[in-house]
Amino acid sequence: MKVLVIGGGNMGLTYANGISKSGFLSQNDLMIMDASIEKVTELKAIGGFLVFDNLDDCISNADVIIIAVKPYHADSLMTSIKDKINQDQIFVSLMAGVTIKTIQEGLGVKKVIRTMPNLPAQVSKGVTSYTGPDSITDSEYGDIHQLLSTTGMALKVNSEREIDATTGISGSGPAYVFYFMEAMMKAAEDMGFSKENASEIVAQTFDGAVTLFKENTITPAEWMQRVASKGGTTEAALNTLKNDNVSELIQKAAFAAFNRAEELGKK
Repeated sequence: MKVLVIGGGNMGLTYANGISKSGFLSQNDLMIMDASIEKVTELKAIGGFLVFDNLDDCISNADVIIIAVKPYHADSLMTSIKDKINQDQIFVSLMAGVTIKTIQEGLGVKKVIRTMPNLPAQVSKGVTSYTGPDSITDSEYGDIHQLLSTTGMALKVNSEREIDATTGISGSGPAYVFYFMEAMMKAAEDMGFSKENASEIVAQTFDGAVTLFKENTITPAEWMQRVASKGGTTEAALNTLKNDNVSELIQKAAFAAFNRAEELGKK
């Protein structure tokens, strides 16, 4: 199997690096293309894959084509490659808000998989949800799952609506975590900690809490009960969060992202 990544930006490079480091493909079977000469020079210096600056030199050799360009480049890209591709190739889109139907019609092909990656893919702790049509075989889905898993967790979902839903949870989710971290760091600084110490304390607290959760079968509610003793400091903090309806606000934010993802898909 030969894989071509179109676009050497953050996400394209993230998946190219993940696939390269996994050993799933040899260097000669993994290609990445970018139109920027500066980016091509940067990619060649990284190594681990073949680098191209012209689609004519690589696209016909690919079995799987990962489209990692910005959504607003979708139309121009599809127009430029439509006459260079074939029906046996599988197209994996990392473009947010661009539907399978849009890509199928734009390229004149059937085998299109839509994904929703997230930022932690850059450190191999990402979540990539994906879905596609029945024209893709179970074996082909297996290969795609393995490719996407090189950056963390890959999750096959049943519909594009579920892609939009994961946008609201895992796609946008890291920003919610950073928002909470920023607030805790500000509180730590206001309590007298230096900016550096505040950052270290909050980062380690999040890391430790997530590790505890992942390594046990205890629910978040049960963990909160274990931490919060009656009349104690944690109970005071949790009561404040409950009284201010913070849980409802977080859920509202997630649905706002979900609804916006659906809106973008309809444009």
